[in-house]
Amino acid sequence: MAAIQKIRSYGVVLIAFVGIALFAFIAEEFVRALSTSRNMDRQIVGEIYGENVNYEEFNKLYEQYENTVKMSNGGQSLTDDQQVQLRDQVWQEMLTQKLIEHEAAELGISVSDAELQRIISTGQSPLLSQTPFTNPQTGMFDAAQLKQFLAQYDEVIANPDYPEEAKQQMRQLKDYWTFMEQQIRNQALGQKYQSLLAACFTANKVSAQASFNDRMNQSTILMAAVPYTSVPNEGLAATEADLKAKYDEMKTQYPEMFSSQQELRTVKYIAVPITATQADEQALSTELGEYAQSMQAEGANLQNIVRESRSLVSYNGLYVSRKSLPADIAASLDSLSVGSQKGPYKNLAENTLNVVKYIGRTQQPDSVEFARIDVVGTDAKAKQSADSIFNALQAGAPMDTIAKRYNQAAQPMWLTSAQVDNAQLNEENRNFIQTIFNSAPGQYQKIQTNSGTIIIKVSDRRNVIDKYNVAVVKREINFSQETATAAYNKFSSFLAANSTIEDIEANAAKEGYTVQTSEYMNANIHRIANIKGTTDAIRWTFDKAEQGDVSELYECGEGNDRLLVVMLTNIHKKGDRDFNDPNLRTILEQEVLKDKKAEKLLADAKNLKNIQDAGKQKGAVQDTIRHITFSSPVFVQKLASSEPALSGAVAAAKQGQFVSGVRGYNGVYAFQVLKQEKGQAKYDADFEKNQLQGAYMRGMNQLIGVLLQKAKVTDNRYKFYQ
Repeated sequence: MAAIQKIRSYGVVLIAFVGIALFAFIAEEFVRALSTSRNMDRQIVGEIYGENVNYEEFNKLYEQYENTVKMSNGGQSLTDDQQVQLRDQVWQEMLTQKLIEHEAAELGISVSDAELQRIISTGQSPLLSQTPFTNPQTGMFDAAQLKQFLAQYDEVIANPDYPEEAKQQMRQLKDYWTFMEQQIRNQALGQKYQSLLAACFTANKVSAQASFNDRMNQSTILMAAVPYTSVPNEGLAATEADLKAKYDEMKTQYPEMFSSQQELRTVKYIAVPITATQADEQALSTELGEYAQSMQAEGANLQNIVRESRSLVSYNGLYVSRKSLPADIAASLDSLSVGSQKGPYKNLAENTLNVVKYIGRTQQPDSVEFARIDVVGTDAKAKQSADSIFNALQAGAPMDTIAKRYNQAAQPMWLTSAQVDNAQLNEENRNFIQTIFNSAPGQYQKIQTNSGTIIIKVSDRRNVIDKYNVAVVKREINFSQETATAAYNKFSSFLAANSTIEDIEANAAKEGYTVQTSEYMNANIHRIANIKGTTDAIRWTFDKAEQGDVSELYECGEGNDRLLVVMLTNIHKKGDRDFNDPNLRTILEQEVLKDKKAEKLLADAKNLKNIQDAGKQKGAVQDTIRHITFSSPVFVQKLASSEPALSGAVAAAKQGQFVSGVRGYNGVYAFQVLKQEKGQAKYDADFEKNQLQGAYMRGMNQLIGVLLQKAKVTDNRYKFYQ
């Protein structure tokens, strides 16, 4: 009881304490939840139909595509540009697939597991022929091979005696098949959806006949046109009411031009290239001069010299084909004699300094077929065994028979110039290759190596060509660190003295800098001004900058050969473009003035009696245009303009008729029909229907773009990728 009483005496304090503790607990959970939410937000690479696209989901799909590409090109890694291109492709395909899945779900369309297995077992999908499970003779998908692989997979992976490398290959192939299986399912769903849409577009005999007539009925006209550019702007003005009316009109006609599905930016920027100075070139010339002296020394190790010089052209001491040499080096050989040396000299076209030593020229086959027997060991017993084999072969013993005694196949193989011309070789490998290319057919050669003896027999030589032994030191004339530092300091000082966009624009030209503009830039352009390494500048533009801000100075480009500063001048929100956007108002003003000029020209056209009067108008141009049909817009060469309205007016006119007051994109037209005729082609209803159906289907492809606009796609990939 005493304890309880004591607790009661501290009641108020305890309540306050418990309250504080409870608040701390709730606050901690709130902060943790907020942190978790923020971390999840950081993983969102995009959004479609209000659903988030997680970074891991997208990146996994990208890696599957990348692995597929690697498998098709022999495991070769993708370049940075190829990765960017593939990432864009994967993003578009992912969006398209999610769109189709969304639409298909609303329509109750799906692809069942049974359907998928039927497609695979019957080889219906063209994707199956791209898998490794194909018949080598027919190139067609072989379901039995796939079934065998899937049956063996679990057994192989579970077998402890199976090599780990082979297991890894099996896992990669299984992952590849899992990916392809999903792609086949996606393709099947897309085909179902497309088939449903295709049924909504059907060509009939009436439309087929009309299409044929539109293409076959041809007219020749004498045309007179007054271009809008011939009417002066003086006395014409675009009022605010005119601009607003034109804005409403064009927004209805061209919604894609007057709205955006994502935020855009207009930026100004200065990109300063860093180039080598005369001092940089002279320093490189001095360095190459030293290498040139070393190359002239008797007994010089040319392979080491070329490697140490960091030459762009490798040298392995072999006689190589002319096509394996850089074009400028190959061309210079015609002016050099064997044993001579040239350089250092400058190649202006590629901005390099070069030293060329022409060592020799010979004739060798471009490709050689040979077989080999390897005798391992360098002791007396191994050498005796090698001599015994060599003597037996020269005495006429079959090579394959002897090879079998040593558990070797001695299978003939081809060696080509392309395989070795630019390879990095040591002395042993070089001797081996030279021996093969210098051996005559049927001749046996014994080659000593650090690990034993190789006995070879050349069985065939093809395409004997001229080959050259040429050592080349080729270096690009790059800027030095001192030059880069000087350029950085100069530009940095300029920006320090001019901190606003207005100051930068006013004073840039005085310092030799050029301010450029990028209109309506989206976040996933990958590069500003096509300069590599501008990701940080793009992220600043979209995530941090406010209108009117000037960025920090960025070092970017290939090898940091550019200095970049970015200035944010306008933020364009999602949705309709702002009526007060200066660039948009310029377009609207041009269109309003064009309307006013057209009104004036159309009023004048009412008084024209014939084509002669039309040709006498101020600024008029005349031409005879042939083969005009209703099916395609007529191209007016004198105005460099495609004019659908003129095609329609000509098709409606009769032979000999004079028509005036036809408003086009670039002028007002008058014409007289000189001749009307029909083409000689015979009407084929089935052909015309197929042509129309194809056109309908091509037009249907635009539907995906329309649906994507309605899907409210958000693309945040720029936050995650370089």
